[in-house]
Amino acid sequence: MVVMAFLAITNLHAQNHVQNIDPEVTVKKLNTLIYLINNFYVDTLNMNDLTETIIVNTLKELDPHSAYITKKDVEKANEGLEGSFEGVGLTFQLYKDTILVIAPIPGGPSDKVGVLAGDKIITVNGEDAFGEKINNEWVMDHLRGEKGTVVIVGIYRKGLEKPIEYKIIRDEIPINSMDAAFMLDKETGLIKLNRFAKQSQEEFDEAVIRLRKQGMKNLVFDLRGNSGGYLGTAMSIVDEFLPSGKSIVYTEGIHSARQDLNATNAGKFEQGKLVVLINEGSASASEIVAGAIQDWDRGVIIGRRTFGKGLVQRPFLLPDGSQVRLTIARYYTPSGRNIQKSYDDGTDEYYKDFMHRVEHGELMSADSIHFPDSLKYQTANGRVVYGGGGVMPDIFVPFDSVRFSRTYTDFIRKGVINGFVNDYLDQNRKSLLKNYPDFKQYNSNFNLSEDDFRTFVEMAGKEKIEISEEEITTNKAFVMLQLKGLIARNLYDAGDYFEVIAPADKEISKALEVINQDQTYKNLLD
Repeated sequence: MVVMAFLAITNLHAQNHVQNIDPEVTVKKLNTLIYLINNFYVDTLNMNDLTETIIVNTLKELDPHSAYITKKDVEKANEGLEGSFEGVGLTFQLYKDTILVIAPIPGGPSDKVGVLAGDKIITVNGEDAFGEKINNEWVMDHLRGEKGTVVIVGIYRKGLEKPIEYKIIRDEIPINSMDAAFMLDKETGLIKLNRFAKQSQEEFDEAVIRLRKQGMKNLVFDLRGNSGGYLGTAMSIVDEFLPSGKSIVYTEGIHSARQDLNATNAGKFEQGKLVVLINEGSASASEIVAGAIQDWDRGVIIGRRTFGKGLVQRPFLLPDGSQVRLTIARYYTPSGRNIQKSYDDGTDEYYKDFMHRVEHGELMSADSIHFPDSLKYQTANGRVVYGGGGVMPDIFVPFDSVRFSRTYTDFIRKGVINGFVNDYLDQNRKSLLKNYPDFKQYNSNFNLSEDDFRTFVEMAGKEKIEISEEEITTNKAFVMLQLKGLIARNLYDAGDYFEVIAPADKEISKALEVINQDQTYKNLLD
């Protein structure tokens, strides 16, 4: 059995030894076990499922990032990084067991036939699309499909007596990896990237060109929550910041020769102040970017310690079309740091790292983070940095306690925020678009009223969320800004949400403070 031979090989690699495989001891032994189970076990077994279980458990013993993907899920797993899928082209949310259209993707199939933001999908191909059965998987199964196929959706639109039916021809839908790109002030722009996908370089380049036309001289590159993606894409984006010949990253493993990846002469932003924002959700390719920028003293890193993933995976197809993503190497920053955190205590403990950081107080204070001297390295200017557990920022910004307070979490968990936004738009969408025909006018002139906030608090009360006067005072400004941002996301563009909430973002405020003080910026990098 090919699968079992593969398992024997990977298991030997996991021991960090290069050994010759004795078929009599490994492959033959495992194949015999499968034969015995299949022919003599007391109960009937699904041998395909058993084989998959063996593969999954074997990979789990190797490291936390080697993984098995079934044939059915291979395409879905690559979707976000490949940058497109086939479907009807709309963003949605589930609200009270109903599919609510946030916005049709501009130029996509739904947009072309006239589906509007705020519409509710009540039928799909004649089948009811509301009630307890409706979840994200149901929506994906019914609205996504092969390019050129037809789906009939029934739409309820406020103000119309009868539902409307739309015949939508599915097409290829792009998935953007850039959340937002806008100016923070007259000279500083912000680009927020949520992953390093196939098209991210193109999106990044277009954003830089557009922001430069608006006066951008400095850049805040927001990689918070960016879990990674393609190594090549990350490398090409770092290349925009570094002079030709500078090391970006190198990879090396027992069976993978060292590969050095260096900057070329293609840099579009080699001059100008640069701040990179990171947090505990920044991983893999994000850490390559932050590590290279930090090691060459090219920019200031602000936020909190990154996730700590310094392992490189390569996909291998198995005979049935399924896939194994096997860790083949470690990557190292220009100074020689490997920032992979320990996984000696097993995969389960590895993924509890965020909880452990909370318990140790790391998210609130940099003083609780300790690195051994054995992992000490130096940047190009001689600044001390550390490996072995993520990239530590140059400036630590604690977790926003308001954003993650129990009260605010309850607002989200019980649907009060989305409920208010949807109700508000149902009543005011036309007047808002009439009074504020573009986002800039909206952002400059629109604010929710005190009556609106009282309505919000009343909605929270109906959901049995207990709020003290102190909590109302503490959360009010932030909640009002969030509501304004979410209304903007529904009315205009998804990225506009981030521009609305930027003034209340502590990491962005710190970035602007550093950029606007020349000596502070210089001192941080010397």
